[in-house]
Amino acid sequence: MTRILSEKYRSKVMSAEEAAKLIKNGDTIGFAGFTGSGYPKALPVALAAQIKAAHARGDEFRINVLTGASTAPELDGALAETGGVGMRMPYQSDPSMRNAINNGTSDYHDVHLSHSAAQVRHGFWGEMDFAVIEVTKIKEDGTVVPSSSVGNNNVYMEKAKGIILEVNSWQSEDLEGMHDIYSNKMAPHTEPIPITSAGQRIGSTTYDIDFSRVVAVIETDSADRNTPFKPLDDESKAIASHFIDFLGGEVKAGRIPSSLLPLQSGVGNIANAVLAGLLDAPFDQFVSYTEVIQDGMVDLIDAGKLAVASATAFSLSPTCAEKMNDKASFYRTKIILRPQEVSNHPEVIRRLGVISCNGLLEADIYGNVNSTNVMGTKMMNGIGGSGDFTRNAFISCFVTPSVAKNGDISAIVPMVSHHDHTEHDAMVIITEQGLADCRGLSPKQRAKKIIDNCAHPDYRAQLHDYFDRAAVKGVHTPHLLTEALSWHQRFLDTGSMKIS
Repeated sequence: MTRILSEKYRSKVMSAEEAAKLIKNGDTIGFAGFTGSGYPKALPVALAAQIKAAHARGDEFRINVLTGASTAPELDGALAETGGVGMRMPYQSDPSMRNAINNGTSDYHDVHLSHSAAQVRHGFWGEMDFAVIEVTKIKEDGTVVPSSSVGNNNVYMEKAKGIILEVNSWQSEDLEGMHDIYSNKMAPHTEPIPITSAGQRIGSTTYDIDFSRVVAVIETDSADRNTPFKPLDDESKAIASHFIDFLGGEVKAGRIPSSLLPLQSGVGNIANAVLAGLLDAPFDQFVSYTEVIQDGMVDLIDAGKLAVASATAFSLSPTCAEKMNDKASFYRTKIILRPQEVSNHPEVIRRLGVISCNGLLEADIYGNVNSTNVMGTKMMNGIGGSGDFTRNAFISCFVTPSVAKNGDISAIVPMVSHHDHTEHDAMVIITEQGLADCRGLSPKQRAKKIIDNCAHPDYRAQLHDYFDRAAVKGVHTPHLLTEALSWHQRFLDTGSMKIS
């Protein structure tokens, strides 16, 4: 049965191949999609075929790709493999797109997720030619039910000359009512976002679209990219245990209530392991104000421990995605999906007193964090929302294994090869080795604590030796600059940071 219940929208139905022909060389397209959920499945594949055909004829065909965050092989992968992506923003995680960025085929602007909507609204990215948005259903009155992510969809449809809708019948119709669509205004007319609790609703449950700009409607029935999380191992359990012990200490000290403050969790296996650890933690009826709902949060809702979760998208395993579709009528009473300009807004994060927990590539002994650039030069995924939450959290935490590449590379280094989060914003560093609470400490005090508590034993002596020799100078933040950089050069030269 069709999900297009409005007669006027039925007149716009066409194939993905027909819709793709509307897009021309040089166009800027705002695609739906955030952490592999709610992205268009058919139009990008058809567009990729069109770009390949143009290139085979010797014709130029490049487009600019804007999204909410990462998408999937059917979008980022298919388009990147054509060599036809001129610019990509604000976040990606697809291997083919990453290769295109790092080999110079595609330009990439790594943007804070909370900034991206306002930048599009104010024309930083030029004119928006098309918005390609996945939805769950078009209702009789012409309003449109969002799918499993919101991201920047509201802004792309607001600014685009033409709107292409993919109506995906795989998405549960019971998602209707889960969303809270609220759009900000352009400066200088922006208004305070009236959210004072994580579960508060301030917008509508559907998109109200300007039908005159809808140029195509495509019907699909395809699952989101749902990737299983790795089983919990001793390393991830240890990291989760340190984080939970830290929260318990904050409660005991009277700095946070026994029901905690709103929690934010980054994306990935370690972050999901931390959430899993909360199942057996002595906290109850806490809430989450975050950007992504992962399996761990769904499990916490099922256990009755998580009262409400506010986000902009899902990032679920196949099993959990199936459960979400089956029980969406229940989960919509516990989960709110908002535009990312709201879910990641610094004003709300600061007001609610969020406790953030994100991953990293490396941290240095003074508490600076690199979460984006491998060895300072090659883009991994992007900063995503970690900057939004780290800079504005009441308490900001970072979690990581202490080593990578089978122990050949240390996650704790003398100086990070790229700065995403400075020592002013990163408060707590956690590895399987332990936890360094850097609040109230000088750089020298932080260095000793991070080395002793977070660094792997194989690297502690090297790090202490570096710090001790640098500290002879008696400066505020001791560094031996040439030697600090040699840590990264050593890995590039030999494949290991270890001194043999």
